[in-house]
Amino acid sequence: MTPELDPDHLRFALSLEDSLAEPAASHVWSPHSAATALSLLAAGASGEVLAALTRLLAGAGGSLGTHTAALDAAVSAEAPGEGPPDGWTPPGQEVPPLELVSVNDLYVRAGQAVLPGFAAALAERPSSAVRHADFAGAPEKVRQEINASVAETTRGMIPDLLPAGSVTAGTRSVLLNALWARLVWISPFDPENTAERVFHTPGGDRRVPTMRQTEHFPVAEAAGLRMLTLSGHHGLHLDIVLSGDGAVAAPVLTAGTYRALLEARRPERVEVTLPRFRVESGFELLPLLPGLAAVAGGPGGDLSGITGDPFQVDAIIHRAVLNVDEVGAEGAAATAVMMVLGAMPQRPREFHVDRPFAFVLRRGSAALFLGRITDPEDPGPARTPDPTL
Repeated sequence: MTPELDPDHLRFALSLEDSLAEPAASHVWSPHSAATALSLLAAGASGEVLAALTRLLAGAGGSLGTHTAALDAAVSAEAPGEGPPDGWTPPGQEVPPLELVSVNDLYVRAGQAVLPGFAAALAERPSSAVRHADFAGAPEKVRQEINASVAETTRGMIPDLLPAGSVTAGTRSVLLNALWARLVWISPFDPENTAERVFHTPGGDRRVPTMRQTEHFPVAEAAGLRMLTLSGHHGLHLDIVLSGDGAVAAPVLTAGTYRALLEARRPERVEVTLPRFRVESGFELLPLLPGLAAVAGGPGGDLSGITGDPFQVDAIIHRAVLNVDEVGAEGAAATAVMMVLGAMPQRPREFHVDRPFAFVLRRGSAALFLGRITDPEDPGPARTPDPTL
């Protein structure tokens, strides 16, 4: 049984996906990480900023509560309700432990007190902490410390979230979410069956390392699209979506079409070919959120609920990476909300996957990773995870 996707989360994810996508280009981002960071920011907001964040995350007249609950449930130790596609684990297969980490940190100036209300809201979120940093005296050291923390959480997949110069003596606070997840296929691909096959990119045909297996998988056709679900343990699933007409263009998902595909899924015996791929992207999200930028990116931005100081959002830096191979999928993402004092000037701101496709890596009611592949970059052969890491 597929858990009901949180409608606010799905609307947020697909709306921002439209802004991030570029024709003929691959990308990946994490709706979960971005929404988590924004929901934490909302806990310190009031007035027009809170209203803008509420519209962004919960729609007009909505409430942030259900979206926030869906985000936290998606990274909890308890697996969501959806099991394997056929309801069983292959005999003799050992179920690996859940490998999913989400960390929420608030960095503030050394000696700066955090208001009790915000501290309590932060403490309610998974793996959260307040950390003091010497922004004024050693901004480059703080940047390196934040990057080292993100690298540790993401198992080295995101070593340098914050670029040089992004933390300055004027930085007053950084609100950070880091996410890492490893999905192990219930039905893994045999590396012996991986071979170079044609992939039809917008720029012409290429031969790329492509995995293959024939097994029972949930498949669906709806609204002119086709979808295959590859399942992992602990309620993790990767949905692969193709256009139904064979077009050499990544399909555009809407909330309605994605729900229709999920509802139409039926297990069938399918020969699957899927390229191994790695995709990595970085974005500055604030310019893509004009409603929020207009009120949170200027003086008097109603963000005094964090420390009592009138913060304004200077930038929202987001990075994500996803690897898919014969063993499974591994993804990492991080989102940093950079804040300065509001009085400071703002800085400038048959199921053959052989053509571009969209993907959603989800758990429970949230999309952990979302994006599209137009020209696959091969991460190399699958490696068996080291259980000591």
